[in-house]
Amino acid sequence: MDMVPVESSCVAAVGYDATWRELHVTFRSGRHYVYQDVPASVYEDFLSADSKGTFFNAAVKDRYSWY
Repeated sequence: MDMVPVESSCVAAVGYDATWRELHVTFRSGRHYVYQDVPASVYEDFLSADSKGTFFNAAVKDRYSWY
């Protein structure tokens, strides 16, 4: 799976595994999280969001299980 670098003060890159419906998020801190059962539309919206951090906090964080 390819990670897409993004312009953000907190998010470094995002990726999506359509087979497993997993959203991968790597933060500038170096931490990497995998969010489970995420629709592809959320990944697409994440990539197109003006503010990746704001989108993450509103649409991903605390909404999906992660590991």
